[in-house]
Amino acid sequence: MGLSAHQKNGGHDEWLTPPEILRALGAFDLDPCAPVVRPWETAAKHYTVQDDGLAQPWPAGARVWCNPPFGREAVKWLRKMRDHGNGVALIPARTETAMFYETVWGAADGVLFIKGRPHFHYVDGRRADFNSGAPIALVAYGRQNLDALRQSGLGFVVVGHNDTGNGPSGDSREGPR
Repeated sequence: MGLSAHQKNGGHDEWLTPPEILRALGAFDLDPCAPVVRPWETAAKHYTVQDDGLAQPWPAGARVWCNPPFGREAVKWLRKMRDHGNGVALIPARTETAMFYETVWGAADGVLFIKGRPHFHYVDGRRADFNSGAPIALVAYGRQNLDALRQSGLGFVVVGHNDTGNGPSGDSREGPR
C-alpha cells in the first residue's frame, strides 16, 4: 500500500519529503504541516499537528512549503495555500479531481509533475522501501515559486494562468532541464 492510500507510519500520517526535493526548491520560511519529529528542516519555522498549522496565521509574504496529509483534508490546505499565494505544495497528481480544479487549475502559477514516483521517508529519516504509489505534483503559487520549479530539474512543468506563456490563456509547457 502506498502513501496515496494513507498508509500509517508508526500510527501517524506523517511522511517526510525526500530531502533532494527540498534542496532543489530552495529555502522556505514556513512549513505549516511539518512532522513533529524530523531529521531535517523543511523551513525556517514549523507548525506541527500539535500547533494546528491550518488554523495558524501564515505571515504575509512568507514562502510556504506544504506537504499536507493526503486525503480528504488536503483540499483545506490547498485552499489556504492558494489564498496565501506564495509557496509550493506537494500533492498527488490527480488532475481530474475537484480539489485540483478548485485549487490548482486556474489558481496556481504552475505545476511540476515529478519524474518517477518518489520514495518518502519515515519520521526517523529512513527512506521507505516503497514509492509513493501514485504520481506526485508540486504546485507553485507565486512567480518566485514557478521559477524554482523550472530550475529544480525534478520533472515536467506546466505553466498556469498567471504566466505570459504561449497559449491564449497564458498556458505553456516545459520539459525537464
